[in-house]
Amino acid sequence: MAIATLGVTVLDCPEPRALAAFYAAVLDWKVAEDRSDDAWVELDGPHGRTLAFQRSEGYRAPSWPGTEHAQQFHLDLDVPKQRLDEAEGEVLRLGATLLEGDNGGSRGWRVYADPVGHPFCLCAQ
Repeated sequence: MAIATLGVTVLDCPEPRALAAFYAAVLDWKVAEDRSDDAWVELDGPHGRTLAFQRSEGYRAPSWPGTEHAQQFHLDLDVPKQRLDEAEGEVLRLGATLLEGDNGGSRGWRVYADPVGHPFCLCAQ
């Protein structure tokens, strides 16, 4: 049984609406206005796919293929709400590190780093 399913792919950027407009044009996806604001913009794609753009103050563009400003992103992994604690235990066992909890259950996500430091979230569904 899988620990989680892949949810939203999120790209950090300085201007979410501008980058979303670019990808909307490239992919012919639509902005989900009901789930978007100035700091977070989501695009709806086929088959339930979602691509989101999150404002990152002080954003520095990656330099590819160099590593001085490596590419950065985070993944939101959906987990049934009743399995969130179990999923946390499993990702920790696999080498993840808890970076930020769900504030005593008041938020629907928890933030982790994978074994090499890339952030990802377990999101209660």
